[in-house]
Amino acid sequence: MKPAPFRYAAPRTVDEAVALLGEHAGEARVLAGGQSLVPLMNMRLATPAMLVDINKIADLAYVRPWDGGLAIGAMTRDSALERDAEAARRLPMLVEASACVGHPAIRNRSTVGGSIAHADPAAELPAALLALDAELVVRGPGGERTMPIGDFFQGYLQTSMAPEELLVELRVPGLPAGAGSAFVEFARREGDYALAGVAAAVALGADGTIADARLALCAVGPTALRASAAEAALRGQRPGPEAWMAAAAAVREAISEPPSDIHGSGDYRRHLAGVLTRRALARAASRASAA
Repeated sequence: MKPAPFRYAAPRTVDEAVALLGEHAGEARVLAGGQSLVPLMNMRLATPAMLVDINKIADLAYVRPWDGGLAIGAMTRDSALERDAEAARRLPMLVEASACVGHPAIRNRSTVGGSIAHADPAAELPAALLALDAELVVRGPGGERTMPIGDFFQGYLQTSMAPEELLVELRVPGLPAGAGSAFVEFARREGDYALAGVAAAVALGADGTIADARLALCAVGPTALRASAAEAALRGQRPGPEAWMAAAAAVREAISEPPSDIHGSGDYRRHLAGVLTRRALARAASRASAA
């Protein structure tokens, strides 16, 4: 399998990359880790006329403290996030989610920004960042703008970025003090795409009830899914099996378009999402401490 002919550029700065994307708007694609784009090009499911390789933009690879959480450069490798001590301390859910991305060889090349910009609904990091209320910073010829991640995913492999824009940073606020979080998924084999995955965070109040809950899912719809109804049902409840069962029921109700393929039917994925919701919430609550 070979890609269709294309032109190639390897800018060394964000400004150079944005200029190239503007010059070739609509016909250029960004190459970050290449773990998704290159196979698509080899199968000619993607045929960009221009490939803008941003691997030489070293300024886009970092993990820094920000607003109690983290600022993550778009070119940060998944393996770097998986091993980052500050991420493990501030937002361990991201470490768990990044550890589920493919195999080690893939994580050594794949990037956090590439996963988000590719917008594959089965990817782990979009769901984790959705649960964490991340903000995305994109830059285009007209300047820089910031958007909530909830406005970013528009459909299967579709985002709200313009063709001439580049994702440059992810800003992830910290969770409330004492909150616990977890990411769990189920795949047929280690490294396979998840059949379903759940990112959960639980914060307890002084009385031991659930003061706040976050839930997001992957692989059960055309985009990563935020389970808002389940979150609302959890607030004010005592953590435990009864609350987790109610949340799982709300999650199953919220899944309206589960994919169905040779790996699992839509009904199976919906059921699995409920099971994983209970597991993720129980694990997150076990890591939480009362305010």
